[in-house]
Amino acid sequence: MNKLFLQTKQLCKTFSSDGQQQHVLCNLDIDIYEGDFTIIMGSSGSGKTTLLYALSGMDTPTLGKIIFQGTEIQDFNSDELANFRKKHCGFVFQNIYLLENMSILDNVLTAGYLVNNNKPEIIKRAKELFLQVGLTEEIWRKFPSQLSGGEKQRAALIRSLINEPDILFADEPTGALNSSSGKDVLDILTKVNQKGQSIVMVTHDIKAAIRANRIIYLMDGKVCGELHLAKYSEANMEERSKKARDFLQQNNW
Repeated sequence: MNKLFLQTKQLCKTFSSDGQQQHVLCNLDIDIYEGDFTIIMGSSGSGKTTLLYALSGMDTPTLGKIIFQGTEIQDFNSDELANFRKKHCGFVFQNIYLLENMSILDNVLTAGYLVNNNKPEIIKRAKELFLQVGLTEEIWRKFPSQLSGGEKQRAALIRSLINEPDILFADEPTGALNSSSGKDVLDILTKVNQKGQSIVMVTHDIKAAIRANRIIYLMDGKVCGELHLAKYSEANMEERSKKARDFLQQNNW
């Protein structure tokens, strides 16, 4: 088993609405291991995106602990959380959030310069990543409005990886893509995970879920099931797909 490097203890998140308390996360104890590809699934309102935001320091819990590499982050102030995210986390969202007034290359470089002042090193890494995901120089010189949805999401993946994050958080990264572009993004995520990148991803897509080696299913803010799978390969896709579908059906997905 890989090294434990992110965990929650009795994690709770409560919102107030019209004087009523809504318990979105309820006493969650979750362990995430270095190098894992962890998928979080659940119906709408189950708390999966809230959990992702809490784990990544984008939101703070009401109660409980979030421990990253031995350090509790739940009580960090806003500057400390921003620094934590900048140094340790990469993010990919369904809404891609590229800056429209910058080229794709400049979108990536700007993110890289936030952490690393060695501009030649960042430029070299960016270009290597572009080629790895199949985006040629002609494409990376374009602006977001000139690219397809799949090309923009691949660029967003490069932006999330430019600073070699300890963990990559993804929130429905294939949700707005067609099946072909979605597969391209999943192939990239699978490859970087196989090279050791830790990933935590929220998805509704069974095709995305079977890329993981672990699926956590939430219901009403609680973990109601977990499925552990071997590392993904084309050879075991049919078997892991059946296991994932059986698991989700058992949890009334």
